[in-house]
Amino acid sequence: MTTYDDVEVSVLGLGAMGSALAAALLKAGHPTTVWNRSAGKAGDLVGQGAVSVDTAGEAVRASRLVIACLLDHASVHEVLDPLAAELTGRVLVNLTTTSPAQARELAAWAADAGVEYLDGGIMAVPAMIGQPGSSILYSGSAVAFEQYKPLFDQWGASSYHGTDAGLASLYDLALLAGMYVMFAGFVHGAAMVAPAGMTAGEFAAMAAPWLTAMTGAFQEIATVVDGGDYTVAGQQSLEFSDLGDIVAASSDQGISTEVVDMVQRLIRRQIDAGHGTDGFARIVESIRQPG
Repeated sequence: MTTYDDVEVSVLGLGAMGSALAAALLKAGHPTTVWNRSAGKAGDLVGQGAVSVDTAGEAVRASRLVIACLLDHASVHEVLDPLAAELTGRVLVNLTTTSPAQARELAAWAADAGVEYLDGGIMAVPAMIGQPGSSILYSGSAVAFEQYKPLFDQWGASSYHGTDAGLASLYDLALLAGMYVMFAGFVHGAAMVAPAGMTAGEFAAMAAPWLTAMTGAFQEIATVVDGGDYTVAGQQSLEFSDLGDIVAASSDQGISTEVVDMVQRLIRRQIDAGHGTDGFARIVESIRQPG
């Protein structure tokens, strides 16, 4: 009888992330076949026990479970379109970064080919794979997720978000949007204090605990957004949240105000519409209805 550790896996794509995924599978004892478009990237994995093959077709034929971690949506089709017949009856997990629409298109393509399709959004950098803090969001085939969840858990915490294959990508990109805007805000702050002689490292030591504490407000903001009542007592008003002083101070420091201008525009749009006493969470209406 086949046991969990006997599950054979093929990994297509050995960039930094694909290599990390394959290495975690090998560490967990899974027979792993690897393929990469350009040669020379499989050496370390072969040393850990992987079987390296010369073609994507060989990799697909080697395992029922096929993991794609390629460059982009187009490269997934370029590699797999010629192999549609050989993929029939297999499980394809696409961990390539794609848009929600592209994930849905791939799911439809897979369904036509008789392939169980699962899309994934990796919430980790390669070094985090298999470590605490790593997580992967999945959507698509519920059967595939339940069957292989113990294997997926070798990479990080696995969560399933429904049969709509585009949802994992949507949630992934939404989380990344929050991350990048936060990073941009941090870098803006570092640029503000640099003319005063503070290094970015010194600013980071101040910013990290402050921003960590502020994430505690997410749930409160979410409650207001979900409820739709921006007049609830206890909220910081839009008028109080006006970023005019930050914009002016940034300009005085001789730096770009683009990052804070973006937030200021969202705030001002609601104030100008007569909602200045409403809570800050109301900027979601500026986002929902672009001016």
